[in-house]
Amino acid sequence: MPSTFPIRRIVVAVVLSCAVLVSTTACGGETKSTQAAALTVAESTPSPTASAERQKLAKTRFVANAGLAAGAAYQWIVKPFKAGKFKKGAKGRTFALVKAGLAGAFTYNRLKAATENAKGDPLLSKALAPLSSGIDSLKDLPTKLRKGDASDADVGKFENVIGGVKDAGQSAGAPVKDQVPSAGQLSGG
Repeated sequence: MPSTFPIRRIVVAVVLSCAVLVSTTACGGETKSTQAAALTVAESTPSPTASAERQKLAKTRFVANAGLAAGAAYQWIVKPFKAGKFKKGAKGRTFALVKAGLAGAFTYNRLKAATENAKGDPLLSKALAPLSSGIDSLKDLPTKLRKGDASDADVGKFENVIGGVKDAGQSAGAPVKDQVPSAGQLSGG
């Protein structure tokens, strides 16, 4: 008789666990549908300040992405290049080249994101339009940096494009300040 007692406890525990799980799932599904209905109502109701808020948000995102791009380019590409860390025989060259390659890819990615953000603000979009070809020209530079094939002109491209983006932001009322990304952000982590 004592052996049936633990089995009863196990059966009761399993039944209670299933009941809790079923009731939690049912409540969770109802909450999601309620949230979806509220979101649909909010989206269908136009707000008089929605356009202004969208433009402000576009500028904020632009400033954040452009600032990270500028910080990464300066910290891990321009500054080490000027210090001679990319030259053959330089101490720490391989590590500097790998970081520069990652920073180049990160910079390109953030500049593309900033370009997309700028589309939400007419003034910013207009100011940034002439720079899109310059941003696209940076696509292959991270590979050159990683391999150690970058020249003064290549690093100068980064500087010129970043300077142009900063100037475009300034003229549109969205001043960009360098923000050095963390190593985790740089590597995509």
